[in-house]
Amino acid sequence: MPRNYENASPTQYQRIPGHTRDDAWVKEFLQRGQIAHIAHSRNGQPFITPTNYWFDQANHRIIFHSNIAGRTRDNLEHNPKVSLEVSEFGRYLPANTALEFGIQYRSVILFGTVSILENADNQKQVLNSLLKKYFPHMTPGKEYRPITDQELARTTVFAIQIESWSGKENWDEQAEQLPDWPPLPEELL
Repeated sequence: MPRNYENASPTQYQRIPGHTRDDAWVKEFLQRGQIAHIAHSRNGQPFITPTNYWFDQANHRIIFHSNIAGRTRDNLEHNPKVSLEVSEFGRYLPANTALEFGIQYRSVILFGTVSILENADNQKQVLNSLLKKYFPHMTPGKEYRPITDQELARTTVFAIQIESWSGKENWDEQAEQLPDWPPLPEELL
């Protein structure tokens, strides 16, 4: 019988509880993740925006940026509720039964509310943290010019206040082989 999700929180149920990861795992994964996909909507039309991001662990939020004008900002100003996904994938896992084929994956889905950061000093601070995440070997004022007020005037800096999250990991070395069909040869595994 199907489960009723109507009044459930977005992270309330996990189909395979053994793949669920704890908060420490989620935090570590968000620190090292590379690309996030932010789901947002406007007037019933869904959108997904890929972006780089910085996990501001101290303030339990995700920082990202976009142009000062555009669909992302317009959508988020009208509906600040979002979900965000960060994932990584490993090998494809063949099986001897179609239902058991799989893929190695790690992922975090989170839900929250977006706000726009307006204070220039705060914007520079979080954008510098974002740059440091992706370019830790480079220093502003040494290898590159620091963020200018003119550049900030062309940028929207967003913060997603995290309300809930769910981490999952399925990194099995091989898919389950069922006994009702001959096992796969080693070279396919």
